[in-house]
Amino acid sequence: MADSRDEPLVLGIETSCDETGVGVVRGTTLLADAVASSVDEHARFGGVVPEVASRAHLEAMVPTIERALKEAGVNARDLDGIAVTAGPGLAGALLVGVSAAKAYAYALGKPLYGVNHLASHICVDQLEHGALPEPTMALLVSGGHSSLLLSTDITSDVRPLGATIDDAAGEAFDKIARVLNLGFPGGPVIDRYAREGDPAAIAFPRGLTGPRDPAYDFSFSGLKTAVARWIEAKRAAGEEVPVRDVSASFQEAVVDVLTRKAVRACKDEGVDHLMIGGGVAANSRLRALAQERCEAAGIRLRVPRPKLCTDNGAMVAALGAEMVARNRAASDWDLSADSSLPVTDPHVPGQGHAHGHHGHDHVHEVSKENLYS
Repeated sequence: MADSRDEPLVLGIETSCDETGVGVVRGTTLLADAVASSVDEHARFGGVVPEVASRAHLEAMVPTIERALKEAGVNARDLDGIAVTAGPGLAGALLVGVSAAKAYAYALGKPLYGVNHLASHICVDQLEHGALPEPTMALLVSGGHSSLLLSTDITSDVRPLGATIDDAAGEAFDKIARVLNLGFPGGPVIDRYAREGDPAAIAFPRGLTGPRDPAYDFSFSGLKTAVARWIEAKRAAGEEVPVRDVSASFQEAVVDVLTRKAVRACKDEGVDHLMIGGGVAANSRLRALAQERCEAAGIRLRVPRPKLCTDNGAMVAALGAEMVARNRAASDWDLSADSSLPVTDPHVPGQGHAHGHHGHDHVHEVSKENLYS
């Protein structure tokens, strides 16, 4: 695809949690990345409230889509497809995005692609570092997920090697920040305090790192409890809690396990590329330690810039563009949100035949009744 105009132009909608993200991508080139966040509305609750998130998506959807199209300098009628996160995520929040995507795709006569949130987090790296190597090892770390995934084809073959068996890394950051009275979300504030602390000050546990433990699974529940008890003991004794040292020591325990297992997976599978994505990938210490360990192991590390690591529409558009470019089948109009969509399903194809990104005639054959099923 030497001529960029021949590359698929796709709009992506992301509403799996508390951010309304809309991105526009042409091939692997990012044209627009518009985000409306409801994080401030959740802060007083100390976490994301699904109903609040869903209502915020409803209010933000149309303005955010219009902002993205304007930023990209494209007309909606020029799009080659519309992609949307179909899962996993909060069911009500996902439904808002899926409904909006259906409405726009139907009104514009464009193919609809329901894609996987986790696969999108991997694919977004193409917007920064070019086409993904095949295979690619991906470490995804966010508020809801800590996963090690092996992808040989981001549109059709993503294999889970390991995942969290309890709290994801992002959840642990939020909970420890709450115990330390640092506010919500916890990741950025702990990262900030940790820079001034000693990561070796307190020996917090590294979960699932024993010789008989699963090689690639993660557990942060025990770490979270250990840190909370340590803080409680200090307070009970009337001593001041060293917030910076606690932050640094806790953060080190998390990123030590994440990077250790990711590098081990690369070695075991014979993969020389590691991609890190998800909101926690914005963590400065995770990036630094991953770089250090990858260099020592001869592995090339790919991490998108922080804005592309957190939930956004650009990552959904990137995966949608790849679906179009690889001639994957579009989704049917009865596409629904699936809060537990497995990562082994990078997208939700319809029953129809695959088509190129200029073949949209089948879209007009659907009846309006099916749009709302």
